[in-house]
Amino acid sequence: MKRAFFFSLITFTLLGAAEVYAVDYPLPPPGSRLIGQKQIYTVPNDGKDLEYIAEKFKTGVLLMLEANNTVDPFLPKPGSELVIPSQMLLPDTPREGIVVNLAELRLYYYPPGENRVEVYPLGIGQQGRDTPIMVTRIIQKIPNPTWTPTANIRARSLAQGIKLPPVIPAGPNNPLGRYALRLEQGGGEYLIHGTNARRSIGMRVSSGCMRMRAEDIKSLFSQVEWGTRVQIINEPVKYSQEPDGKRYVEVHQPLSQNDWDNPQTLPIAINASFGRFIDDAATDAMAVDNAITRRAGVPVVVNAMQSAPKTVAPVNSMQSVKATPQPAPITQAEGTPVASTHSVTLVQ
Repeated sequence: MKRAFFFSLITFTLLGAAEVYAVDYPLPPPGSRLIGQKQIYTVPNDGKDLEYIAEKFKTGVLLMLEANNTVDPFLPKPGSELVIPSQMLLPDTPREGIVVNLAELRLYYYPPGENRVEVYPLGIGQQGRDTPIMVTRIIQKIPNPTWTPTANIRARSLAQGIKLPPVIPAGPNNPLGRYALRLEQGGGEYLIHGTNARRSIGMRVSSGCMRMRAEDIKSLFSQVEWGTRVQIINEPVKYSQEPDGKRYVEVHQPLSQNDWDNPQTLPIAINASFGRFIDDAATDAMAVDNAITRRAGVPVVVNAMQSAPKTVAPVNSMQSVKATPQPAPITQAEGTPVASTHSVTLVQ
């Protein structure tokens, strides 16, 4: 049965442990790329850090920092208001399979035959070991993977005083989590997988693979099929002219390439299509320039002679995304030991 859950205003519900969260957005009409609604969250006096809030809202910590560039990531001030980056423009790609935009640290999944898109935060390759741009496909679904570190990974770890074993078996200490999707390009070295380091989600931390939170990879793993198309892009700027005439620009900090790079001031390339969008008489070029300077990671209205409308919806401090019923588990029941027969050598 098709599922379409509107994300415009989220309320908090207490859910059973067997349910899994997912963020579903109905696909916009033809000619539109805008989904979701930006929200404001009032920080309660509970001592929780920004990572806790990011996970609560199913987003990444760097996306939260982009939208709230003055917040203390370790202890947001109680009573302060945070922008939740739950509104976005879909990437300008085919709405098919999996699309990863590295600059956003987000994964988009378009379930076949359904008028919706699922959006997940990701951990991606760190500087110097970047996740590559590619169009590829899933060639293997691996439950309970073992991890065979590459020679380079073992050497780097040893240089840091950490001696990795030749193989790490499936289980709670496995860096790949409980599920992995192998990509064809790159000789099968690149995976979309879980992790035993939840705080690495939404950050540049891996050796090239893409990490997801445990419940997210479980949901994705249960839905995708072998052969599913995967497109990985790196586009810090998205823009759109919507059917209602509103023009939007969404700018993210570009990925740094060197230690001395500052993502907030790195130049952002303007291609011919974006240049025409800026030069159009209907666009306020100064508003675009301000958006590029600010890099807030949320859509901004840039219509000429028009102020941005107020589209921020308040939410309660106790909140969560809507629960998405998940298909029946494809492996043994949760908590039942499963002997792994899959060994993975990859860029983790």
